[in-house]
Amino acid sequence: MTAPLGADATAARPAPSVGLLTLGVVAVALNLRTPITSVPPLIGQIQADLGLSGAAAGALTTLPLLCMGFFAPPAQRLAARIGRERAVAVALMCIVIGLLMRIGGASVPLLYFSVVVAGAGIATAGTVLPGIVKEFFADRAGTMTGVYMASMMAGATAAAALAVPLANVLGSWERSLASWSALAAAGLVVWRLVARGTPGGTTSAAHVRLPWRDRTAWIVATYLSLNSFVFYSLLAWVAPLYEERGDSATQAGLLLAVLNLVQLVAALVVPAVADLRADRRLVFAATVGAAVLGLAWLLIAPGSAPVAIVALLGLGLGAGFTLGLVLLVDYAPNPAASARLSAHAFLVSYVIAAFGPVVSGALRDATGSFTAMLVMLLMAAGAQLLLVPRLRPGRQVH
Repeated sequence: MTAPLGADATAARPAPSVGLLTLGVVAVALNLRTPITSVPPLIGQIQADLGLSGAAAGALTTLPLLCMGFFAPPAQRLAARIGRERAVAVALMCIVIGLLMRIGGASVPLLYFSVVVAGAGIATAGTVLPGIVKEFFADRAGTMTGVYMASMMAGATAAAALAVPLANVLGSWERSLASWSALAAAGLVVWRLVARGTPGGTTSAAHVRLPWRDRTAWIVATYLSLNSFVFYSLLAWVAPLYEERGDSATQAGLLLAVLNLVQLVAALVVPAVADLRADRRLVFAATVGAAVLGLAWLLIAPGSAPVAIVALLGLGLGAGFTLGLVLLVDYAPNPAASARLSAHAFLVSYVIAAFGPVVSGALRDATGSFTAMLVMLLMAAGAQLLLVPRLRPGRQVH
């Protein structure tokens, strides 16, 4: 199934079963956030057992984002050498191994190393999958990217919701974290059916440079960076914000669940609507505008209809990010270019996003309130909205 990444050989080989490939993409996507979102609900237990400081515990969430950024360029080189489908299989193996290592999470070094291994797998699959979508679903990239994102968010939501119940049933937080390796192993089995019999890549294509000097690549990277910076900051702090206002931990957790669930629906529906338009800028403006409105509402009147506020944020950020991933397909003339664009965009955006929760927390500590943090996030979302006119159809990365 995989042609050399340095050429667009899509027409030279038969497409696999659409149903099987779609199932495979869903099976992979379900595992791309479970290693991250299964941790925060158990942070209290982890800190108590291991004696971790708040900063050290926060690194368990920040470190995967850094891995997702820094491992993106090596991921596209790996795909060039062994083929995209085989690279995704390697990625799932890394996620399985990283999650299984968490059974020994009582060892702090092993726990952090498991984060790096799983993060490398997440980065590899996330970088390579847009090229696969570009090759086999170019005529419905928005719809397929929506399916991919909705699956990823479904896995993320399930991991967050089930982390504590699994710890209670299995007897420890280590076993709860490691139990998600079963889902990753199942995903690997399904993906092996997709990748079976595919040829390898080409070593000559492994040295293709990332598009550092390409204006279009930087527009996409900046758009995704601003979106991810806002999202991961809110993911870390929206529940504490409402707890500080007097909500119970359960109520704040439900608001976070609403944020994730609306993102899931938006990621599936909005890109499919966008597929009906050649020029998607109006859809981009509507989604990013929803995030801007939600942040402004959260800043001015957080206590009025909090469910509506987080739903609006989920709509804007979830759909906005998914549409950003569609650009990785739309702006690439071939799967090779999509891989390069994805590696560049993820390297830049996830490294920047990793600082979001840290900077937001520092502003909260320095000012004693969440106001400065929300102003910063509102400015970031506003800057993202200003980029929308530049997301015209027909752009291509070189």
